[in-house]
Amino acid sequence: MTEARKVLILHGGLLLLLFVLQFVLPAYHHGNLARIMVLASFAMAYNIMFGYTGLLSLGHALFFAAGMYGMALTMKHLAFTPAPALLAGLAAGLVVSAVIGALALRTAGVAFMIVTLMFAQAGYLAVLYFGDWTRGDEGFVIQQAERVLWGLDLSDPTWRYFAAFTLFSACLLISLALVRRPFGRTLIAIRENEERARMLGYDVFAMKLGAVVISGTMAAAAGASYGLLFGYAGASFASVQYSIFPLLWVLLGGAGTVIGPFLGTLFMFYLIDLSSGITTAYMLIAGVVLVLLTLFAPQGLAGEVRRRVWRWLP
Repeated sequence: MTEARKVLILHGGLLLLLFVLQFVLPAYHHGNLARIMVLASFAMAYNIMFGYTGLLSLGHALFFAAGMYGMALTMKHLAFTPAPALLAGLAAGLVVSAVIGALALRTAGVAFMIVTLMFAQAGYLAVLYFGDWTRGDEGFVIQQAERVLWGLDLSDPTWRYFAAFTLFSACLLISLALVRRPFGRTLIAIRENEERARMLGYDVFAMKLGAVVISGTMAAAAGASYGLLFGYAGASFASVQYSIFPLLWVLLGGAGTVIGPFLGTLFMFYLIDLSSGITTAYMLIAGVVLVLLTLFAPQGLAGEVRRRVWRWLP
């Protein structure tokens, strides 16, 4: 069996499994999995920058929030329907990522990490400052009657799951296609040895900027979808916490693997969920498990599978 066929069977099998689970999961896990798929899409966006390009960002909450508020504010203040509101969220993410990328990529290494963090904090403070429009920390609810896309009520658990599944499938297939094409291969070359890639004639700045824009737009799609599917937009989604989360999910699942962000998000979500049912100090349990995982599976869940078993795993 060829490597390409193995890759298609694995990732196609995952999508088929998620599709079938819609019909068999109890209500609680059904809702959880819909949320996980949206957040995993956010993690896949981060993985394009960090896992495949080697750009460690601490500002991805800005892109997620740009998509969420681009969608939510146009619905609230401009009376947009969901379809154009989602496009507005994507446009906001694209513009913000292009501008931030063009500025932040003038730095490298730790400086790039700090600059992205500063931009994200500026975005968070802007959400608070314009509280008359954004409602700040309190946020605002998108009413059920407004969450109807092409006649489908996205507040209904079934349609919400299918919408989350559609977003996740699109992000997974885009990521898979990206890393198997020359552009993705070039990003990996830049990650491994930027100077050699530059010496070979590649426009490293343009390639990095392309990765930032793709990653930021995908993160904005996740943010806009999250706000629409779950009916809420608030400043907490622009905080540092939502810049740390995707980094954590990617590291746990396996940076530089297509399936890793989903595994990391799923693992972290249920680790906290189960720990919180045992004790109020659930982060202590989560922390111990994460330390053990870091010690014994330093390349993440999918990364260790690739290292030990399936070396063809993209």
